[in-house]
Parts: sequence; structure tokens; C-alpha cells
Amino acid sequence: MRRITLRRAGALVAGAVVAVLALSGCTEGNAAPSYSPKPQVQGSLPSDVRDQLKAAVQRSMTASGASGAIVGVWAPWSGSWTAGLGTVSAGDKTPVKTDMSFRIGDVTRLMTCDVLYALADRDIVKLDGKITDYVSGVADLQDVSLLDLCNGTAGIGSSESTALPIWLHNPDRVWDPKELASYGLGQNRTPAHTAYRDSDAGYLLLGLALERASGQTASQLIHRYVTVPLGLTSTALPGVTPAAPKPAPALDGSYLPQENGAYQCAKPADITESSSSMGYTDSGVTSTIADLGRYAQAEASQALRTKDAPKRFGSPLPAADGAPSWYQATGGAFLVGSMIGQHGMTAGYLTAAYSDPASGFTVAVVLNDSSAGSAMIGNLAFELAAIASKAPAAKGQKASTFALPFTPEDYAKAVDGAAICPLPQG
Repeated sequence: MRRITLRRAGALVAGAVVAVLALSGCTEGNAAPSYSPKPQVQGSLPSDVRDQLKAAVQRSMTASGASGAIVGVWAPWSGSWTAGLGTVSAGDKTPVKTDMSFRIGDVTRLMTCDVLYALADRDIVKLDGKITDYVSGVADLQDVSLLDLCNGTAGIGSSESTALPIWLHNPDRVWDPKELASYGLGQNRTPAHTAYRDSDAGYLLLGLALERASGQTASQLIHRYVTVPLGLTSTALPGVTPAAPKPAPALDGSYLPQENGAYQCAKPADITESSSSMGYTDSGVTSTIADLGRYAQAEASQALRTKDAPKRFGSPLPAADGAPSWYQATGGAFLVGSMIGQHGMTAGYLTAAYSDPASGFTVAVVLNDSSAGSAMIGNLAFELAAIASKAPAAKGQKASTFALPFTPEDYAKAVDGAAICPLPQG
């Protein structure tokens, strides 16, 4: 099976799960869309499946230099598993707990696009509205629409490679979104509307446009149109003042300094407290594993939409040159087989969340070191999904027809291939 090359090198449990998934009925004068989560079998996944999942996460922790991880896997026909693994940091041996908060990185992109569609569904903006109608100083983007920014088809580059060293060495800096986006805007452009291009700058500009169209801050918009209607009580885009993720307690975040081109795997640097402005509407949101799993399932089923058209994920494009047909991108998401979700990094954390809209099968995971980059967490999420997708049906349940076009072995090898720290031999 051919492995895809992921970009940028660099809960939902029954009983508890049903409570986690139950949505509030209304929000700030707007009726919430009806959302009924898939029925979830009560109880844990079989022990052999849990053991495989745990081993995969622990190996990725070693490969990435992370001291800790939080993971949630929900297979509605079989059971669920949520766990905190390792310690909150290399220096603090407090065990990781599943209620700890963290930064969700590029999963934020999905929420920014949620806001775009919410405003479009309410006729506050048009999907084909031009970015130049809302943001000044980008006259050369006059052919780029708000939908292009959401879909990744604006043809503009990414700011991360330029800004990352600044983020790591000055995490308290408060960024203006347009200044941060300028690093991506300064790169060579590709033709708009033609192909997917990973661009954090695009989601930064989209956030600015949505603020100016609505008269609300990005934090207020995500609160009103995403977290309140979905009942995500531990999810928010924080203010720009440097701080640890909330709610407390937070999972510490870190990165590995380099000396002579080599990662110092035994000397992680703490970057738990930072300004959300480095991520803003691209990667600035904080959450917990329960909220993240809940959000991923709701997002895959498009529970927030108030109109049936246009279909947000209806016209995906290849996610990368030479990518297999089952790996596509649009609407702020990656489409991996039938799963819909996102994965990526922000300083200190690697996070992924994916769900299958038909079955409700969901995987969410975070590692607390960002040095290995987005490839690591994407590979891990797909490995976990491939393992859990084979879980047998619980007593009295029907076997699932959910399947993925790759095997656990494919992505175990990919995790090893993305390793930046020594793995045990044999």
C-alpha cells in the first residue's frame, strides 16, 4: 500500500460518550441545528485493540521527543478508549490526565471555515465575496474569494517556515494577523482556484475578513457559531495575552532545540505559555480531548450547517502532488478515505482529529512536542484509525462496514520515517 507524503515536515463515549456528545438546544438567539450523534456502544474497546493503540502512541512519543500524549478513539460498534500517557513534561513527572487542555493547531482551520459557512448561511457574507472587500493592503488578491481561503485554493504560501524560529524564541510576542500572513504572501504564488496549497496565511486573512464582515472578534465568532451550539465547554480561541492553555490543568508544550543540526531529545524547552496570536484563526484554539472528539464527529457530519447547499466537502482536490485518490482537501479539512478532519502543529503541540460521518468512528490525539512537525501527528492519527477500524463488534452489535484504504503497518512505518529522536531497535 502506497503511503501518502503528508504536508509540512516539519470524549464521545457511551454513557460518558453520550453525555459528551449531547448538544445544547440554542445559542444567542439562533436555534442550533439538530444533531444526533451515532449510537455508541458502552464500554472499552477490546484489550488487544487498546494495547495496539497504546503501543502506537508510545512509539510516536519516543519518535517525536514528546513526554506526554492524550488520545481518544471511539468505534461506535465496538467501544471506546481515552487515555493520558506519559508525563506533563520531561521535568514534571505528573502523569498526563485526559482532562488536560492543549492547543489544537490546524484543527482551528475547520472552525474558521465553520464561521465562514455560518455567516454565509445567514447572508452576512457571500462565499464568493472577495478578500479585498474586507482586508486592505492585499490588492493583488483581487481574484481570491473567501471560499478560496477556506478551501486552500488562493495560491498563496505559508508563513510557518519563516515565523517558527521567532515563535519558539519569543512565544510572548503578540502578532498582528496581517503581519504574520505577510510571510506567506511574500512567497511565489500559484494560480488561484486551480489546486490545493497548504497556507496558514490564507486562514489568517480569512479570520480578519470574518471579523470585519461581522463586527465581532474571531474569538466571539468561534464561541457563537461553533463552541456554544456544539456544547464545547472547554474549547475557545484565547485572547492574545501569553498564557497556558485553558481550562486548567494544561498539558505542557515543548520543542527540541537543535545543536549542530541535531535535535536535543534529552533537553526539551518549555513553551506552554505563549500568545494565541501566533496561531489566531489558523491554529490558535485550545481544547480538551473530550471536546475535540465531540467536535470532530459533529464536524464530519456538518451538524452546524443551516443550509444543505453548497456542499462544503463536495468538490475536494488532491491534497498533494502525486497523492492517492483517497487523500484530498477542501473546506479547511483533509478527506482521508471516508474520514474528514485535520492535523497539524502549533508551537509546543501536535494535534489531529478525524471522523467518519457515516459510522461516527472518531480519532483524536495530541503529542506535547511540536518539533517533529505535522507529518508525525498525521501519520499517528492514521495508524490509530487503521488499528481501531478493525475492532470487532461488541456483543449484540453488527460488525462495522467502515474501512480505510491503508493498514496500520503503512503508518507505523511512516511514524518511524518521521522520527527525529532515536527509536528502540528490534
